[in-house]
Amino acid sequence: MAKLRMKKIELIALLTDSKKIIELLQRRGVVEISRNNDDELDSTNVTAVVGEFEKFRSTVSNALDVLNKYVPEKTALTDMFDGKTEVETDDFGKGAMQLEKIMIVANEIIKSSNEISESEKSISQIDIKCDILKQWVGLDVPLNFKGTATTTAFIGSVPSDVSIDENMPEGVYTEIISSSKEQTNLFILCNKDFIEDTEEFLRKSSFVPISETENEIPQNIIERCKNERRVLERRCEELEKYIAELADKRKMLKFAVDYLQMRKDKYNALSSLGFTESTFVLTGYIPEKYSASLQKEIEKKYTASITFTDPTEEEDIPVLLENSRFSAPVEGITKMYSMPSKSDVDPTPVMSFFYYLFFGMMLSDAGYGLLMLIGTTIVLKKFRLDTSMKKTMTMFRNCGISTLIWGALFGSWFGDIVQVVGREFFGKEIGSIALWFEPLDDPIKLLLYSFALGILHLFLGVGVSFKMAWDDGRKLDAILDTIPVYMTILGVAPVAAGILTDVPPILKTVGTYLMIVGVVLIVLTSGRSSKSVFGKFFGGLYALYNTATGYLSDILSYSRLLALGLATGSIASVINLIGTMPENIVVKTILLVVVFIVGHTANLAINLLGAYVHTDRLQFVELFSKFYTGGGREFSPFKADTQYIRFKEENYNE
Repeated sequence: MAKLRMKKIELIALLTDSKKIIELLQRRGVVEISRNNDDELDSTNVTAVVGEFEKFRSTVSNALDVLNKYVPEKTALTDMFDGKTEVETDDFGKGAMQLEKIMIVANEIIKSSNEISESEKSISQIDIKCDILKQWVGLDVPLNFKGTATTTAFIGSVPSDVSIDENMPEGVYTEIISSSKEQTNLFILCNKDFIEDTEEFLRKSSFVPISETENEIPQNIIERCKNERRVLERRCEELEKYIAELADKRKMLKFAVDYLQMRKDKYNALSSLGFTESTFVLTGYIPEKYSASLQKEIEKKYTASITFTDPTEEEDIPVLLENSRFSAPVEGITKMYSMPSKSDVDPTPVMSFFYYLFFGMMLSDAGYGLLMLIGTTIVLKKFRLDTSMKKTMTMFRNCGISTLIWGALFGSWFGDIVQVVGREFFGKEIGSIALWFEPLDDPIKLLLYSFALGILHLFLGVGVSFKMAWDDGRKLDAILDTIPVYMTILGVAPVAAGILTDVPPILKTVGTYLMIVGVVLIVLTSGRSSKSVFGKFFGGLYALYNTATGYLSDILSYSRLLALGLATGSIASVINLIGTMPENIVVKTILLVVVFIVGHTANLAINLLGAYVHTDRLQFVELFSKFYTGGGREFSPFKADTQYIRFKEENYNE
């Protein structure tokens, strides 16, 4: 079905039913709501309400983060495939009634976390303070000691390279409390008659008074700080234990995150509506296939009037794709590039067959394909996947099937492991097990087939361009822009192939004539839009140059099918060779098992990524350039944009 036909929807209903209808549309997820632009209708300001919901949601989300920090949720590797928790609509309503209790729990968790943070900050400050005071443990007077009636005391530090004893003024008592490479900590006591000389000396010596000014000796302060630290640590432990006891509320908190997000989205949607004193008006877009069922459901439950109209060409119509079970899994590849524009066809069904074909040809190991097939099938059967994840797993399952087929054709099962095991452990030489041929033995053959498949792939793109022009009424353009290209490339193919292999003379002869006719047609017809004879001629020559260089580079790009296919098999064979290097049979067996598991896992991962990237490139650069523009806007329905839950009463479009 490719691009679904869109309809404009206008819904008029009683104001008292506005929230209920919006909630229903949110659960159905099939209407993209447009903002009201009718000046005769009122709008509502929901900024304050949305702000409150966002504040509450942020609080609950932060509480979940705290729980995950102190009480990490036990998860397995397979949990990444689990979809959202399904809930009944009634259960959702019951959960919403517990929101006040959930917020109390969330606030308690955050309050406890904040207190832990403050305590840890205090502990850090205590540690810093104790580290400083350790240098002053030998001081037996309070840190704020200023002297007696007849003396003045100075407590502080000077750089270690300053000589104190030799230059200190007379009548001054100096005691070194501690010293290091950086500084010397001093206690200085002088008669008040010598205070000016002492202060002047200390200034010149870069003396820095101690920052601590408590009325206790350092040793006592350190002991008191240690006691305070122990109290804070116990408090942190108590709070962490309290948070752990609230871990059973995690499910409630997850529910609240989604509930508050839905409420926030609902009020944002309400701000897009138009209002009168007793009614509201909603406009937007809906796929035509869902319009009848939605209209029936709403008009059955509420007093409402719904009309559907065709959008005009000038409108920014959103695009929603729907394809067969075979093609739908690669819709994500199309979206990665760009959604179809109004004039485009959906390229997904066009590219799907070649996508699977090229992916399998690049990976081309039956063992790897079998692993992909088994792994993705288990995931699809065992886990409750979201729609996007399900499509991704299905795509890789189909790619695994293609890889299995190509690997069997080329005789690659984890490289040459069958031959290696037979030779090294059973003393038996096993020949080729390829159903077709082995690329390493005849790479030119694979290269030629790669080019042939590439030509078919390009012809498919040109054919789609032909159909688009024909359906648009430009039948002459469709013929003249397509047939000469087909003839030229089909003519060049056997002539060029003769460089690499033997080609029957009859094919070369036919190819030469086809090429000549195709070239002449391109030169004579490509410049037809020009009004002058010279313009037509030189326009044709320019088109011939573009066709020759463009299609030559495109066809050569398909040599990557050979390169990646050979890389997978070659690396796999090297891995098997490394595993069988020892002479001792026991050591050889152990090493082969280890190397086999580690090496082939790494090889599969690397070449899986390579096959994915280069298959995408062949679609984006070679195929799409022949007919596809892109630039469309993806359909963005108002739906339950949840993180943890989903309604069992599923959306129409899932």
